[in-house]
Amino acid sequence: MSEKVRVRIAPSPTGYIHIGTIRTALHAWLFARQNDGVFILRIEDTDKKREVEGGVKIIKDTLEAVKLNWDEYYLQSERKNIHKKWAEKLYKKGLAYADNVTPEEVDAWRADAQKKKKPFLYRDYITDERIVPWVYGKNALKLKSTPKAYKWHDEVRGNLSAGPEAIDDLTLIKSDGYATYNFCHIVDDYEMKISHIFRTDEFLSSTPKFLNIYEALEIGHPKFVTLAPIMAEGGKKKLGKRDGAKDALDYLKDGVLVEAFLNFLALLGWNPGKDNKQEIFTLDELIKEFSIEGLGKSGANYDQKRLEWINGHHIRNLPLNDLYKLSEKFWGSKASQPDREYKKEVLALIQERLKYLSEIPELTTFFFEEPKVTKELLLSIKGIEQPQAIEFLNATLESFCDSRFTVEDLQERLNRLLEDLNTKPGILFALIRNAVSGSKVTPGLAEMVSVLGKKVTIERLESALLILKH
Repeated sequence: MSEKVRVRIAPSPTGYIHIGTIRTALHAWLFARQNDGVFILRIEDTDKKREVEGGVKIIKDTLEAVKLNWDEYYLQSERKNIHKKWAEKLYKKGLAYADNVTPEEVDAWRADAQKKKKPFLYRDYITDERIVPWVYGKNALKLKSTPKAYKWHDEVRGNLSAGPEAIDDLTLIKSDGYATYNFCHIVDDYEMKISHIFRTDEFLSSTPKFLNIYEALEIGHPKFVTLAPIMAEGGKKKLGKRDGAKDALDYLKDGVLVEAFLNFLALLGWNPGKDNKQEIFTLDELIKEFSIEGLGKSGANYDQKRLEWINGHHIRNLPLNDLYKLSEKFWGSKASQPDREYKKEVLALIQERLKYLSEIPELTTFFFEEPKVTKELLLSIKGIEQPQAIEFLNATLESFCDSRFTVEDLQERLNRLLEDLNTKPGILFALIRNAVSGSKVTPGLAEMVSVLGKKVTIERLESALLILKH
């Protein structure tokens, strides 16, 4: 094993990329970047039956979108001859074999093991009489396993062990000539001098089988770094599609910032230490702070509210110009005409309350089109009747007509109106807000009205008065 840090992410091109894969890639990527190491993308595409069209492009596009750049790239299917060479070594040494057992027979063996209430092990049923010559590309090659107990060290889980019952004859090369994952990932990790394998706990039970293969090949293994599983909200089961797990790209389409997404994923199963309560990290800070020692063993709960909170922080921390560039594709169709500076003014008003960039249309529609204002909306405020609403809007209209429409001037006039009309902000400001925006939730009233401008605001107040009078 090389002393230089070399890590890999090895997804299969079978569809969209789950956030668990991105979390694994991120932890490995952070470790590589922190140690001036190498991050490898290796596509595990030897199972051609499961591969989907465009699957490789999906993997590349997703990693590029979340800025996890790779230093080396490999397609595992292009390494068939390398896998064949290592398989032939085992075959020639008598440590691998081919047989003439049919799938139907294997099913019968499984049923027999189940009937006897014991785990199915291929090595319990195969006999010398069923062994046949191996012809590459014609029949499968299996490991002639050596049942024995194993002990190994995991960088997160500590010292682990398993008995001989965990060992079985695994398929190494399929009849189509492609190596299985169980075999080719071991060969490729060795050939590529991988120093650390970052992966989730679903591979723990297979580790003794892998160790049996390493031993047969007479090669060492990388350090194992087993990540905690990502659990669905509530922590009772692993996160799946039914629990809100989405294509990683869908989070970006929903308006989650890349840096916020990585911040959120980094904290799923990792923390910077007991004395460090920091939760908001830039990518550079994650590279600096990440450590294998900070990885946890227990399940990491997926928390959508936490993602919203982290994303909101990152949105608020962005300079307005940077936020505007990131937001350009999220504005609604009605916002396509107004000039850039006006949209930036609008964006500045809602920046503090944004949780996702996809909320922009909902929060800003009234800045770009006439709102739907009804008498019911105007009179929905507790403590106001129609005559009083008309009085309040008339007074507001009269005051605003003389305003310079700066935020300061508007705020002063609004405060004076509260005194003159002997009312509360919850009544007057809500009425004005409903009248000019058609929405009960808006940015600060003075700031909102100032950006809308004098002409639009006056017109909407006059329109609201007409609605109330008819």
